[in-house]
Amino acid sequence: MTDLIPEQPEFIDVRTPLGERRIAVRRRTGRLPGLVWLGGFRSDMKGTKAAALDAFAVENDRAYVRFDYSGHGESSGDFKDGTIGQWLEESIAVFDAFCEGPQVLVGSSMGGWMALLLARAIAARKDKGDASLAGLVLIAPAPDFTEELMWKAFSPAIRKEMEIRGVWYRPSDYGDPYPITYRLIEEGRDHLVLDGMLDLGCPVRILQGAKDEDVPWQHAFKLTHSLPSDDVVLTLIQDGDHRLSRPQDIARILATVKELAEG
Repeated sequence: MTDLIPEQPEFIDVRTPLGERRIAVRRRTGRLPGLVWLGGFRSDMKGTKAAALDAFAVENDRAYVRFDYSGHGESSGDFKDGTIGQWLEESIAVFDAFCEGPQVLVGSSMGGWMALLLARAIAARKDKGDASLAGLVLIAPAPDFTEELMWKAFSPAIRKEMEIRGVWYRPSDYGDPYPITYRLIEEGRDHLVLDGMLDLGCPVRILQGAKDEDVPWQHAFKLTHSLPSDDVVLTLIQDGDHRLSRPQDIARILATVKELAEG
């Protein structure tokens, strides 16, 4: 039977030229393929979808790993200092330290971009290591969002403010305004994926709400053109929004995860 999840997370130290970051991780042991949760921008591993996936792992005796990027949740660091490359480094470190055998990556919003970048890094390795890819489940994926959904959509005034001050505080429907740094935009350009091909060597399933106001459904459709046509399925949920956290959305996500995990 799957272990009960600990109240306190484990931590892994990720060392980089910019300093050391303590990344909070929660994991379960269980059957393979295991599941790896990659959360969204400004979200954490205790969110609705991550928790639903945890319950699914318990019910199905399935291995499961989830974590918080630096500046998120229980991990160290300031959100304002984060970049796509930094969060990718942390994702790779967690995958290497906590995963063995085949894994299904489940990424939501920015986590969809992280899942693609992580999968690409794994596929490109000469030394494949202890863990491998069994598939990707992408929920309202937002690859290249710093460029396509932020920078290109910002007004000249906002761009100017970011270039001069290095940061702009974006209003949010979910709470206080939050910082978008010019460094996040610039560094994100080193990790863009939509203009090339992503041959990941595993099945990909994309779930996208047609009423998503944060990541338009056309963005998910564009992603499919960067993936090989074999074994890639895009499911458009006509009344779905960006969060896809309603009971019926959760059920659809878990059914998709089960499909890939059980083959």
